Amino acid sequence: QVQLVESGGGLVQAGGSLRLSCAASGRTFSSYFMGWFRQAPGKEREFVAGISRYGAGTYYPESVKGRFTISRDNAKNTVYLQMNSLKPEDTSVYYCAALRYGSSWSSQSAYDYWGQGIQVTVFS
Repeated sequence: QVQLVESGGGLVQAGGSLRLSCAASGRTFSSYFMGWFRQAPGKEREFVAGISRYGAGTYYPESVKGRFTISRDNAKNTVYLQMNSLKPEDTSVYYCAALRYGSSWSSQSAYDYWGQGIQVTVFS
């Protein structure tokens, strides 16, 4: 069992930056591929970033590539999402998630554990 707790969300002006953190419980954090997703009102949850178990590989959709950076610190059981050049369309609830097996890291159905989500609001 893995528990995930996000922090660092809030209100930010367009063009600004935020860093989200996701702290995981347990001693097997490095066994999990970690992902960040987001969901805006009335829209489906979408993948925004993923990182392999030891951080060698990172993955982004085109919508955030070059603006968002995912990283992890396995010693601290924490994954981060640095978000720069934020736009109003980035406004969403952001979720971190843990994937134990498989490689469908862009699909929410592949993930085993989810955080409760945290609101990010970008105003113009």
